[in-house]
Amino acid sequence: MGRVLITGMSGVGKTTVLDELRRRGHLTVDTDYDGWVLGDGTWDEPRMDQLLDEQVDVVVSGTVENQGRFYDRFEQVVLLSAPVDVLIERVSRRTNNPYGATAEEQAEIAEYVETVEPLLRRGATLELDGRKPVVEIADLIEGLVGQR
Repeated sequence: MGRVLITGMSGVGKTTVLDELRRRGHLTVDTDYDGWVLGDGTWDEPRMDQLLDEQVDVVVSGTVENQGRFYDRFEQVVLLSAPVDVLIERVSRRTNNPYGATAEEQAEIAEYVETVEPLLRRGATLELDGRKPVVEIADLIEGLVGQR
């Protein structure tokens, strides 16, 4: 499949897309879990280096300050995006991640859409609408990696 990074704001559907790709047999890493993100909110760089050195076919998801350091190691950097109201609605009802449950965190997400998402957009090779059906997004991502 190649190396793909899926990035975007909280609630956009990164984990859900990763789950679908994993269901289809792809190796996936959700960096929101299992210690990939350090206390300062950045990826564990030696660990990410090791993963990308060892795996030629992997789909990684996450949004952290130092992810741009790894962009040249991915064939595709896919930004999933959706309107703020969609993100807030999703984070307020999800059960797999507590972030976004409070009004303060929801305000933070809205701020990040304004300040962080434009930076992610500049580094992305493709932007996909996170409101599309998960199966359709996964199909598009699978199709991308065939172009490497």
